Amino acid sequence: MEIKKNEKLIIKGILIFLLFWNSAQFQWIPIYLFHLDIHHLSDSAQVLLSAFSSVVMTIILFLIYRKDLKKEFKIFMKKPIEHLDKGFYYYAIGFVIMLVSNLIINFVLGGGVANNEQLVQKMIKSLPLIMVIEAGLLAPFTEEIVFRKSIKDVVKNPYLFAFLSFLLFGGAHVFHSSNLMGYLYIIPYGALGAAFAFAYYKTDTIFTSMTIHMIHNTLLILISILL
Repeated sequence: MEIKKNEKLIIKGILIFLLFWNSAQFQWIPIYLFHLDIHHLSDSAQVLLSAFSSVVMTIILFLIYRKDLKKEFKIFMKKPIEHLDKGFYYYAIGFVIMLVSNLIINFVLGGGVANNEQLVQKMIKSLPLIMVIEAGLLAPFTEEIVFRKSIKDVVKNPYLFAFLSFLLFGGAHVFHSSNLMGYLYIIPYGALGAAFAFAYYKTDTIFTSMTIHMIHNTLLILISILL
């Protein structure tokens, strides 16, 4: 029974990851409905399409994991301060590693700004308030379920869990890099992913890492808008 259960969780996790990876395909819904010309989309239109796919993905994941989310939300609300205190401890470590590795890759090795970061900055300039919602709230929700929840359900060893989160989360953010140097950014992105994994594992509630992830993204977006 336990083996069959694990097999189902593994298959479920793979399907969730594949769904997330192809979530941009949801953008075809408004494209067809509103007869949009995909060859002449404005930056604002691209942001709205991206936000649409994020909303759809969020709804799907919520429906799939609603029972687990309800259970883990109750765990989080019993000791929210204690959970966040533990979570921020691991986040601080991950953030330092992310910051230092970013500086080394960018200024010492001359890697420039990560492609993913350039894209995000472009989207923020187009529709900043929409990006606060998408990147600040929706993305952390979906990413924590895909890169933390679906993995933790299968992998019980904390170090293997953190490593897989490092590899997949970091890899997803550098997959479209235009040069080999860009793939080094898997380190800063992955460090944060591993930190979120430990925060989740140590508190046994996805809402610890999810809350910290939302705070992290929202603050970075607001700083970008203000500057």
